[in-house]
Amino acid sequence: MKIEDLRCFIPVGGKALRLRPLTQDVSKPCIRFLNRPLIEFAMLELAKQGVRNFIFGENGYINYTNLFDQYGEGVGFSAKYKIEPRVHIKHQPNLDDLGSADSYRLNMEYYDVNDPVIVVQGDNIFKIDLNDFLEKHEERGAMMSIALFRVENVEDYGVAELGPDMRIKRFIEKPSSSEAPSNYVNAGIYLLSPEIRKEVESEDVIKIREKNGRLDFGYDFIPYLVNKGIPVYGYELQIWYDLGTPESYLKAMRDVLYGVLDIGVTEERLFPGKNIWVQGYSKESIKRREEILRKCKENKLYIEGAALIGRHTRIGDYTRIIDSNIDNFCIIGERVGVKNSAIMDAGRIGDCAQVSDSILGRKVVIESTFQNPTYIESMSIIGNAVHIKEGCKLIRTKVNPGLTIPPRMTYIDKFLQSHEDIVKLAE
Repeated sequence: MKIEDLRCFIPVGGKALRLRPLTQDVSKPCIRFLNRPLIEFAMLELAKQGVRNFIFGENGYINYTNLFDQYGEGVGFSAKYKIEPRVHIKHQPNLDDLGSADSYRLNMEYYDVNDPVIVVQGDNIFKIDLNDFLEKHEERGAMMSIALFRVENVEDYGVAELGPDMRIKRFIEKPSSSEAPSNYVNAGIYLLSPEIRKEVESEDVIKIREKNGRLDFGYDFIPYLVNKGIPVYGYELQIWYDLGTPESYLKAMRDVLYGVLDIGVTEERLFPGKNIWVQGYSKESIKRREEILRKCKENKLYIEGAALIGRHTRIGDYTRIIDSNIDNFCIIGERVGVKNSAIMDAGRIGDCAQVSDSILGRKVVIESTFQNPTYIESMSIIGNAVHIKEGCKLIRTKVNPGLTIPPRMTYIDKFLQSHEDIVKLAE
């Protein structure tokens, strides 16, 4: 088995409810993370090691259109990351699937794939040695190998019970902590031998799909293979992040900024030895970078801890940025505070606003003045194109895309889903 023979399958079918409102109008793999769509981290990790053929198993209109319009057949992705020979991307035809394993079945049949397949998720970031993964798979005589990661809280994951040789003896999807047989959880990365296609198309699996109204890898297909005695083995990963919640999104952001994983930032650090970058190659973006550097040296701008700042972003005087990511084309006013937060592209934040432990979606506007500062705090999640007027205070609050919040409103522990909620749920 060689890396160049692998097909990579990426199922994209879930609604990503835990990341709402960021996923209200955007496919989860296309959410911005450290200034690029999230799915590119997984794709690039594999492409750098030689994988050239990808199939996106998109279910639903938003998933399909977001990914097809962003990536097409793979030409743009290949050019962006200078991958030669280029990556080829195929997309799921207009066939509804009943889960991730059913999407695998549909696409393998449609494209008549008889090669080994690696399955990854479009919403994880990870580090994996593909050569070692393939070697272990072949040495053990595995039909399926599952990447596993050790966690403290297992309740949100599939959990594997392992034999001494890493063979999976039992697999339970999202058990309670008392029922979990180990702390090895399913990282959603699978290496499948060609024979697995026959299993997923078998009459027994068809019956499972019809009975459950679903064919998911974790809930259905992996337990079926293990119970049938098909050789399924675990493979431990050392670096893996599931960005399924706002908390895990911000934790992954911090860890990556501090160097746990190399994200391929090619620009020089703003200061030697510090994980602070300002991106950009054009004459205009380099000028903006030099302006930021000058302000830092003159103590008119404070960037502390680790930070990634995107291209063509303007930052006002006496603003303080700590352990945060500010994406491209943002306008940040004077005396703004941004701490442990992510501000996606084309955001606009007024003077004296304070953003901490929160995520702001794309094209968000936060009005704020010295007299009426705005506060976004404590894991508040602001959807795309939200407009928040001056003097507002949002604490542990979520706001659906496109809403406008009037001046001097306060919300604590609220989910603003409509204009009616804005008035009804005000503190």
